[in-house]
Amino acid sequence: MARIIVGVYMFRYPLGGMLSWALQYLRGLSGSGHEVYVVEKANYSQACYDPSRKTMTDDPSEGIRIVNQLLNENGLGDCWCMVDVQGRASGPAAQVMKELFRTADLFIDCGTHGAWLDEAAALPCRILIDGEPSYTQMRWQMRRDDSETLPAYDHYFTNGLLYGTSACTAPAIDKTWLPIPNPVDTTFYKPVPEPDNRTYTTVMNWSSHQTITYKGENYGQKDVEFEKFITLPCKTDCRMEVAVAGNNVPVERLRANDWHVRDAHEVTHTLDAYRSYIVQSAGEFGVCKQVFVATHNGWFSDRSAAYLASGRPVILQDTGFSKVLPTGKGLFAVNTVEEAVASLESISADYKKHSRAAREVAEKYLDAKAVMGGVLDAVGIR
Repeated sequence: MARIIVGVYMFRYPLGGMLSWALQYLRGLSGSGHEVYVVEKANYSQACYDPSRKTMTDDPSEGIRIVNQLLNENGLGDCWCMVDVQGRASGPAAQVMKELFRTADLFIDCGTHGAWLDEAAALPCRILIDGEPSYTQMRWQMRRDDSETLPAYDHYFTNGLLYGTSACTAPAIDKTWLPIPNPVDTTFYKPVPEPDNRTYTTVMNWSSHQTITYKGENYGQKDVEFEKFITLPCKTDCRMEVAVAGNNVPVERLRANDWHVRDAHEVTHTLDAYRSYIVQSAGEFGVCKQVFVATHNGWFSDRSAAYLASGRPVILQDTGFSKVLPTGKGLFAVNTVEEAVASLESISADYKKHSRAAREVAEKYLDAKAVMGGVLDAVGIR
């Protein structure tokens, strides 16, 4: 059994989608019998989102309340520490952090942007799991070009499943990036009976961060890619719904193209609400960030993994993941609105078959214990 410290992004943004994403990694590790500790740090001002007041703040208390309950429910209630922007530590593990960082076998940075690297300096192994492939590497390359020191790890993993192949055009920055899919705990997300409706949904941020310019090319967000599919509801009998947050969402234009529009914060205000939204859907139709699509990095969504594990077919804009994951049954990779329509028709023709196939993809390729076991094998820890 290994002692593992995982740096996460949960307390600062305690909405259902973010909580689900982080929890899959934690359950994948702790479910295999490892001693897992969760750490987070607000190392800049206004880093914490308070869902009760719907505002950014320096006060992490609401996130602490929500995540403490969640970790308690998942056997990690005594194993966390949250440090606020003033450096004040909260949580059952706060008093033993120095000892933990002295005795742990592994530190996994899964969303802290290097905030704990000083504390983890003496550990035998420190790894990064990069959830923003291409974007991260472009920013790092530009920082290197400006003679900045980059955060250093012993191993580098990325959700870009095509990193290291000729298909991916994003920079590697002289590092070996090992591909890892976003995992899903298939005991946490379970198949449920098919819904009465035929509503295909997704949860998305219209524009989660600024456009990045790299070597003269601009790389945007989902707002850019959604334009390719905005007429989809007009071309299918299926009900299409998008739960969306972010800046400059063109709500009226979406509705004019027959999209049903929900508030993403509303449907993800808790983890239970997020899970309920997924299972009440017939399946998912989603687009990806332009930076993922344009660089063909093979990114695949943690949200889509949750749909699959719940027995909900997924139609997702292709980032190249179709070269790694099986498509055509339960999971469809599309590049055009016509391909999306054809995928919807295929699912409607035999929903039960595609529901079973969706679950099988999650079990075979995305199961959290297997995925995280592969990570530990790769770094020599078991």
